Amino acid sequence: MAAARPNILLIVADDLGFSDLGAYGSEIRTPHLDRLAREGRRYTQFYNNGVCVTTRVSLMTGLYPRQDPNLGGESELLKRNMVTLGDVARAAGFTTALTGKWHLGAEAPQRPIDRGFAEFYGVLSGGCNYFDPSRPDPAFYGGKRRPFMHNERLVTTFPDGYYTTDAFSEHAIGVIRRAAESERPFFINLNYTAPHFPLHAPPEDIERYRGRYAEGYEVLRRRRYERLASLGLIDPSVTPLSDRETQSSEYRYDYTVTSWEKLEVVARRREEERMEVYAAMVDRMDQGIGRVLAALDDTGQAERTVVIFLSDNGGCASVPLAEEWAQYEADNRGISVGNEEGYEFLGPGWGWAVNAPFRRFKTWTYEGGICTPMIVRWPGMVPPGTISHAPGHVIDLMPTLIELTAGEYPKQIGDFPAPSIEGESLVPSFKGVSQTRAAPLFFELYGNRAVRDGRWKLVWGASQRRWELYDLATDRSETRDLAAVHPERVKALAIAWTEWAQRTGNVRGRAPGT
Repeated sequence: MAAARPNILLIVADDLGFSDLGAYGSEIRTPHLDRLAREGRRYTQFYNNGVCVTTRVSLMTGLYPRQDPNLGGESELLKRNMVTLGDVARAAGFTTALTGKWHLGAEAPQRPIDRGFAEFYGVLSGGCNYFDPSRPDPAFYGGKRRPFMHNERLVTTFPDGYYTTDAFSEHAIGVIRRAAESERPFFINLNYTAPHFPLHAPPEDIERYRGRYAEGYEVLRRRRYERLASLGLIDPSVTPLSDRETQSSEYRYDYTVTSWEKLEVVARRREEERMEVYAAMVDRMDQGIGRVLAALDDTGQAERTVVIFLSDNGGCASVPLAEEWAQYEADNRGISVGNEEGYEFLGPGWGWAVNAPFRRFKTWTYEGGICTPMIVRWPGMVPPGTISHAPGHVIDLMPTLIELTAGEYPKQIGDFPAPSIEGESLVPSFKGVSQTRAAPLFFELYGNRAVRDGRWKLVWGASQRRWELYDLATDRSETRDLAAVHPERVKALAIAWTEWAQRTGNVRGRAPGT
């Protein structure tokens, strides 16, 4: 029985936009992920929770985020009664390892090694300096050093030439090679921090993209849109290219995107550099994934391994808060983008552009914030070169893993009953079987809200402060608000969202722990 169960390699990128891969219309060099797409199945309507930590808790547990301080601190989303993917896989006899970003707790009993993963190497919080993770974080995390560990050991020194993306790839490769020597199947969760800020990349990779982005982010969006259409991932007749984001407010994550033509020459060059480095970061991640896939080939594991790739949220437009911005700019003045001494962000223009053709970006519940590229390869099971337009969600990964591992979901965790899984297994979808979701999908983050039920999506933008209704079957980019046309549908979906929010505690307009 055990020998028939596949290995599982779950790869998660950080802040990667919907159109950042060659297989999803990008100009960035991603041959290894493009190979996965040719040999597997691409998803065009797969959802996350809009920001790192909320996505990761849903991915890890099969549950929507819970805001119950009685089962863990108010800032802790991974509660004491929650079961993780690592728990299920380990109990099913799998070798378990998590490499890279965790972001679900830095102290026992919240670390990966406390929650089902026998092996862990990486950063326990949201991100870190790519060349030297021991450096304090100047823009976030209270100016402190991000905790970096290998199992129980705190790692504080890093060799010359170190780069986190490479280190995470190599650690995963080591686990694959060790697991291949045993008779046990493995579950490896490889969580890159790339291309999350700060923008850091090796010079040789940056050089590959010099001058590639001189025409600006609006031209980039248009070209990616055209490639997405040519690849069959979107239908231009029902997915228009959304307009430039121009509505800003006092809401923290609402940014105006300045027209490229209105930027000063100096500002425009700085913007170019940001995208050059960002592209290099995606490129380097793909190189690492290529080595990981080669390790599967070399050890004879490729044919019996399910590989899943996705991003934790849409492209990131974030910058520090206004009161932090002046100090941030002073600290980075004269430092080139990509240099390990600096701390740069992709910013609103490119952060919006990399989500072509959708609206908005990370933290929003419009498609640009919550829709991820997802690729699945499973030789002999997943039809190669296929595309799925069916909706899915990161909560589906727990029931999927249970089916793949022939594992069991426990009814009790210590003194607490385990909550019921809210996702649906994707295994039939992997095999090309058409599925209709049994329940709507729900979202809440920083006051942004959404519910998707079939073709209909109801959205509340934190700065708009009203419900908007979109028919995604005819307007996937959310450009035509139909709320006034279908008031009864708005009412019914709003009631469904409110009932879900009350049940899960997502009614306070924010997501803790981010």
